[in-house]
Amino acid sequence: MPGVGARANPFLAADQLYANPALADNWRELATHAATSDLESIQKADGTAVSLSSLAQRLERLMAVPSAFWIDSKSKIRDPGGSPDTLEGILAFAASMAAMNGGRAPLCTFVWYDLPNRDCHAKASSGEICCGGRLPGGRCDLSSQAGDCAAGLHEYETEYVEPFIEVLSRYADRVPIVIIVEPDSLPNLITNDADPHCGAATFAGYTKGVGYAVRRLSEAVPSVSVYLDAGHGGWLGWDDDARDYMKMVCDLGIMSVLRGFSTNVANYDPTGTVGCPDAAFTPGENVGHFCNWVAKDHPCCRADPCALVPQYNSGPTEVVFAQTLRKHAGEQCAGATPHMVIDTARNGNDGARASDCRAW
Repeated sequence: MPGVGARANPFLAADQLYANPALADNWRELATHAATSDLESIQKADGTAVSLSSLAQRLERLMAVPSAFWIDSKSKIRDPGGSPDTLEGILAFAASMAAMNGGRAPLCTFVWYDLPNRDCHAKASSGEICCGGRLPGGRCDLSSQAGDCAAGLHEYETEYVEPFIEVLSRYADRVPIVIIVEPDSLPNLITNDADPHCGAATFAGYTKGVGYAVRRLSEAVPSVSVYLDAGHGGWLGWDDDARDYMKMVCDLGIMSVLRGFSTNVANYDPTGTVGCPDAAFTPGENVGHFCNWVAKDHPCCRADPCALVPQYNSGPTEVVFAQTLRKHAGEQCAGATPHMVIDTARNGNDGARASDCRAW
C-alpha cells in the first residue's frame, strides 16, 4: 500500500536524537552533589547499598539520554521565551544545534496528546478539552455523552491541532520530527466501549479528532513521520481486539498517510527479542493458536513473562504484538505494511507487571 510508510526510517536516518538540556542540567547538578557528598554510599529500597561515586557516574550518563516530549496541553505548544519544555522551545533549540553538527539537527520526538474527553476509562490523565460540561474542579463530566462533541472538537482543532501544526511548519525543513499521536485513544474505544464515560460523544471526539489531526499533519507537514498509538500487547494483543482496532483505523481513511504505529507508550510490557515465524501469521492462523498447539517451544512463545500465551494472546512481547498488528493491518486495509515504534522507557524489568499485564 503506497504512502508515507515507504519513506526511510526516520530514526536510522538521524545523526542523533534530542536530549533535553534542562534535564541534563538537573542530572548534572545531582551528579555533582553525589560526587562531592561526604556520604560514601546510600541504601536502596531493597537494602543494598550503592556508592555515591557510582551514582554520580550513572547520572553523568543520563545527561545524554534522549527522550520523547509530551505536548499534553495547549500551553506547551508555543513559547516565545524558548522554554525547554515546549514544542516551540525544543524545536528552536534543536534547530540551533545544527550549526554544531554539520548542518544537521537532532531528531525530535513529540507525543501529541490533548483529545477531548481524554483518557475516558482510567481518567488518570484527564485532559483540558471536554465534549460537554465540567465537574467541580474543572475535570470533564464524562457521564454526559449527549451530542457529537462538536464544541470539544472545535476547540481541539483550532486551539491545539492548528497551533501545533503552525509551529511544526516553521521547523520541519530544519529539524527531523516524529509525532506519536494520542496514546490510549482509539484502543479505549475498542475494549472500553461498555464504559459509559467512553460513549457516543467521546467516540466522536476520539475518531473525528484523530482523523482530523493525522490528515492535517500529512497535508501541512508531510516531512514529519507520524505514528498512531495502538496500546500494547497486554491490552490489544488478543486477535479480535487487534483486528477491530485496525478496522477502525482503516475506516477512518488515514492508513495511507501514517508511517505506522506506536506501542507500549508509558507502559511496562516486555519488548522481546525474537519474533514469531511467518507460519504464525498465515491466513486462519495466529500467535495464540500457534504457540499453544503448533510450536509451544518456539522462542517467541517461550518469551512470555506475563503468561499471556495460555490466554491465547497474540502479543506476549511487544515485538510479537507489532507483528500481529502488521498482520491485521494488511488484512483489514488492502495490504498495508505499517512500521512500528516500541516504547522501552519503563520496561527494563520484564516481570514488572507479571501479575497483570493489562495494569498500568
